[in-house]
Amino acid sequence: MLNNDILRRIRYTLDLDDSSMITIFALADRQLTRAQISDLLKRDDDPAYTPCNDTLFATFLNGLIHHKRGKKEGPPPKPEKRLSNNLIFLKLKIALNLQADDVLEILALADFRLSKHELSAFFRKPGHKHHRECKDQVLRNFLKGLQLKYRDDPDDNPVYLRP
Repeated sequence: MLNNDILRRIRYTLDLDDSSMITIFALADRQLTRAQISDLLKRDDDPAYTPCNDTLFATFLNGLIHHKRGKKEGPPPKPEKRLSNNLIFLKLKIALNLQADDVLEILALADFRLSKHELSAFFRKPGHKHHRECKDQVLRNFLKGLQLKYRDDPDDNPVYLRP
């Protein structure tokens, strides 16, 4: 999945306006203007579209964690230069303060079944023998489940967010 698509889905699901997005980036020590936010959220066929690289998206996710959970003691985390679906999934889980059962419930809302063991494999270190790569399908269904949980009206779903 493209970072811009995930960013749009998170913005819609959590009902974040431009000011909130600017604040979230600022919490991770990144200053963006309303125009820059707008360009990140545009569809990829729009001439003003700006791709969201991994470092910028990691900055947003770090800011979202700070926004939702509060400031952690010590220096702020450095944004990763390379993001995987596993890391995106983990950061969203942390930001929304979700336990394994919560994540499984959210996936079930999207008609996607996973066991606790399969889920825990996504959050293991890459060198671990039980580590499993999170495929786009799992992340897409998690985002869909979040949308179903946090946004009541499925008819209110903009066209560009449909899977």
